[in-house]
Parts: sequence; C-alpha cells; structure tokens
Amino acid sequence: MMRGWLVAVVLVGLSGVWARPVAAQGEGGAAAQTFEEFLEAIRAEAAAAGITQQTIDGALTGLTPEPVVVSRDRTQPEIVQSLEAYLARRLTSSTVTAARRHARQHARLLARVERDYGVSSRVLVAIWGLESNFGRFTGTYSTVRALATLAWDGRRTLFRSELIEALRMIDRGVPPARMKGSWAGAMGQPQFMPSSYLRHAVDVDGDGVADIWTSHADVFGSMANYLRNAGWTAGERWGREVSIGRDVMARIDREVPMRTEGCRAVRLMTEARPLAEWQRLGVRLPGGGALPTADMEASLVRGERRSFLVYRNYLALLDYNCSHSYALAVGLLSDRID
Repeated sequence: MMRGWLVAVVLVGLSGVWARPVAAQGEGGAAAQTFEEFLEAIRAEAAAAGITQQTIDGALTGLTPEPVVVSRDRTQPEIVQSLEAYLARRLTSSTVTAARRHARQHARLLARVERDYGVSSRVLVAIWGLESNFGRFTGTYSTVRALATLAWDGRRTLFRSELIEALRMIDRGVPPARMKGSWAGAMGQPQFMPSSYLRHAVDVDGDGVADIWTSHADVFGSMANYLRNAGWTAGERWGREVSIGRDVMARIDREVPMRTEGCRAVRLMTEARPLAEWQRLGVRLPGGGALPTADMEASLVRGERRSFLVYRNYLALLDYNCSHSYALAVGLLSDRID
C-alpha cells in the first residue's frame, strides 16, 4: 500500500477557513468564565481592533448563548466516508440535472462573471450546488450569536477571530439581521465565514452592497473572486480521472514523494510532475488511452477505487474547502454540466 494515501476523508463544510489548522481546547472553555465576562473581553478586543462602540453595543448588548450551537459543536460526530461513497451521495442524477438547469437559467450572468474573473462558470455552479443546494438552504442561525457562543465555549480558536470579523462586517454596513447562516457561522449562498466575506465578497450588480444572500450576481462574483484570489488560472482544467494498476501504483510510491506542506488534504496528494512523467510511470486515461501531451504538471489524488491527476486549479478548490471529497465533487459536477 502506498504511504499516506487518501482512503477516508474527514468532511467539512465551511468555505475558505478549514485550510488552516484548528486547535481544540478541550471541554473547559466555557467554565473558565461566564458568558458576560467573555463578552466584556470581546468588547475590549473589538475596540482595540478599531470596531466602533456603536457596533459593539448594538451587536453584543443583551446577547445570550445559543444552546443548540453548543450542542451541535460538542455532539457532532467525526464524519468519515470513503471518497467513492461521498461522490456517490453528492453527485446524484437529480443534482446533475439541477446544476444543468441552473447553468442554463443564469447563462448570461455566469458568462459575464467568467469573462470578468476568469473562473469557469461550470465550476461556480458546482460550488453553489454543493455549498447551499443552489441557494435553497443557507442557514438560519444568527452569525454573531453563533460565533459568540462557539468562541466562548473555547473549543476552536478560529471562532474568536471570526466573531471580531463579524463585528467588522456590521461596522462596514452589513445589517446584523441579514447575517444568518450555519450554526458554525458560514453565511449566504457561498457559505463564507466573516473573514472570507471581508476579503472576497464583491458587488457585481452595482447596488453598493456585496449581497451573498439574495443577489445571484454577487454570489457568483464573490465565489469567482475567491477562486481568483486563491490562484485560479483561466482556461485550465481542474484535473481528470485516470487509471492506475497495482504495479504502476508501486512504481509511483517509489518515485514520487507526497507533499509535506499545506492543509491535510494537500498533504494527501503527491508532488506535481509533468504529464509526460505520469505517462512514463504508466498512468493512463480510463480505458487505457494515453494522457494529453500538454506540458502541464499534475499531482495524484487516489481513493480506494478511483484515481485523479489534478492541476493547479485544484489547489484553488482546496483553498475554498480543504477536502478532497469536496474538491473532486466540484470538479466532477462541473464536468457533467456540459
């Protein structure tokens, strides 16, 4: 067996943040201070970060913990699935049909966004479908209350910084009533965390607001801007499925090392090699065909029964959500939209 290969994948669904390691802090976070004491500390931290007193008072005065959020975080099981099981569950015929329908319905807008940002419109539709079921479900939890509760609970350090960023969003004019999303603070149709919203959300429809909740133009533009900022290269594929026999796999194991830096998913793929090198090693297209002759580099991602050569645009998908299951589902769904 090849060392470190992707056989099971921990699935996560918060875009653009899980690429960073998260340190668990144990069960004692909430016991260290009352919620009111925690809020006082956040008030001081927010003020030091330049958040106005009006925003701090308006968002935090009278705030109470959300018990359901704590329960969800503390009792959520680690979800582990094989790559193949995840793809089978997410890439159903109904999902593919819906993706094609939405791609046709928004074709002109998607073409405009693709022209302006250089990101494939099919990839945007695929992300939209996987993140929020094409905008049908974006979450109902108050972002500030959810993040405050999770930051107070102290189990994941990122929630405290995301709470400050949520306050910064309000300071910049986003109405708190609009800031609703998942129990973990991901918002809108692209499921952006507050830090991702501040860095990547854009106003495409020209109304003066980057609206990732109701504006298709801003939703598509913001996702495209995120990927462009993550290094997406216009006109290139994300990757392709390949065929690898046992002897070839053993040869790859000997000759191509795994990556040693990046998020967990990045470290579960090989270093990049030219396509000609993969061809020499014996990697073929499904059915035995030769690999393309393009002078591109690719890394190998392997599940239990399926293998993929992925290009540099795939790394942008992992930046959006550091999970091979997620990134491969986006790529394969985008291919089927045609």
